[in-house]
Amino acid sequence: MRESSVEFDGTHLFAWEDGVGFPIVMLHGGMADHRAVLPTVRPLIDRYRIVTPDLRGSGKSWFGGELTFDLLADDLLLLLDQAGIEQAVMGGVSSGSGVALRFALCHPDRTRALALITPMYGGEAMGYTDAQRAAFMGMHAVASRALQEGVEVLRALYARLPDPLREKAVAMLGGWDAASVVATSQFLNSGCQPFVGREDLASLSIPTLVVRGNDAMHPSAVSDLYLESIPECSTGLTVATSVAETIGDFVDECLSAAA
Repeated sequence: MRESSVEFDGTHLFAWEDGVGFPIVMLHGGMADHRAVLPTVRPLIDRYRIVTPDLRGSGKSWFGGELTFDLLADDLLLLLDQAGIEQAVMGGVSSGSGVALRFALCHPDRTRALALITPMYGGEAMGYTDAQRAAFMGMHAVASRALQEGVEVLRALYARLPDPLREKAVAMLGGWDAASVVATSQFLNSGCQPFVGREDLASLSIPTLVVRGNDAMHPSAVSDLYLESIPECSTGLTVATSVAETIGDFVDECLSAAA
């Protein structure tokens, strides 16, 4: 396990990495940090270089200003440059998949493939569903109190999670920054999207994996949109496979095809 960080313009960006081989960058979802996606990719460290950053405004990457998808994508570019990575498989879980997608749209030459796990963003043309909008509004109502009451206010958001997921979520709070929590909450609540519509998705010319979402926060309609619009898009995950196995098989196939 290796930790790295980048300092610039008063901003600190943190990342965890392990393994050797072709790099896979996996991004966590909102109100989480790199620890949330480690189980998704850690089984692959015996054959791939796994990089899991804390996105700006999350975990150890403290930031209390305005977040945008372009800013988060530029951060990833800086991290790749710092790590000497020319190309990587970019992936993300939940809202992290939106950052990975935005990176691929902005920097296609640095993206070997995309792995979008339970995506939630339908683009500006679709916007948030009513359920997503209500959920993020409720989240922001709680998270916005962090400046006055501390990051422990987030315990209320995690109260309904099943064990041991709730315990893991609460454990992540240690070391979080209140201003960063508010910045991330505002970003999620804004409804900002990583792309406009189908034409943006159709412009992607890289192999893309979608592990379908099937709940109110990760609507199946979003996964359907990606599968229908991205030219080289396929779905994965069967009863017999884990997410890690699905990602590993996908990356194996992408690299074999390019050899």
